[in-house]
Amino acid sequence: EDNDILIINKPSGIVVHPGAGNYKNTLVNALVYKYKSKLSNMSGETRPGIVHRIDKDTSGLLVVAKNNKAHSELGKQFSDHSIKRTYQALIWGVLRPLNGKIKEPIGRNKRNRQLMTVTEINSKKATTNYSTLKVFNIKDIPRISLVECNLETGRTHQIRVHLSSLGLPILGDKKYCEQVLDKGLVERMFLHAWKLSFRKSGMDRKVHYESPLPEAFKKVLKRI
Repeated sequence: EDNDILIINKPSGIVVHPGAGNYKNTLVNALVYKYKSKLSNMSGETRPGIVHRIDKDTSGLLVVAKNNKAHSELGKQFSDHSIKRTYQALIWGVLRPLNGKIKEPIGRNKRNRQLMTVTEINSKKATTNYSTLKVFNIKDIPRISLVECNLETGRTHQIRVHLSSLGLPILGDKKYCEQVLDKGLVERMFLHAWKLSFRKSGMDRKVHYESPLPEAFKKVLKRI
């Protein structure tokens, strides 16, 4: 934390800001309680300080703006894709090729408006760069891969949608994974925002933050 920003390591299971069905116990409720009006207001009354968000069940790094100048500068970097966001995920199956790029447009799912899908209709361009870090072959369990994803764009559920569209959903993703999960193995969705790099106000270089994998993530990696 400094005069301009906060870097938050969000646990899985916490919603970033209030919305339909989630008005309390969000990250924003906690921010308002602690900082009162000392947050940017460019995203409106319900999202003070919020420049970007990660899904409820995703853990990891978020940057929060404490004033409008910082918010504006960060927002521009998100718009021109100069902010670097790196995620790690455990997925069912193996990506082919092992390293590459997924460029598929994403829009609302017609049958379920709460979900997103790969579609050409009313969609936006979406690009996810990925690399496979390790493939696990475990007796009596389908193959699991540990992958790293870098976002060029920031569409809703982007990594989850891109991977599930290939038939390789993230472990514990209740919205996009249809496989029966071993409850002893999967306690949460295994997607973690672990690196964040951006140019900070008044500095001529990028700042870089990392969040180690959470204990639940390590526990599964140890088991497999």
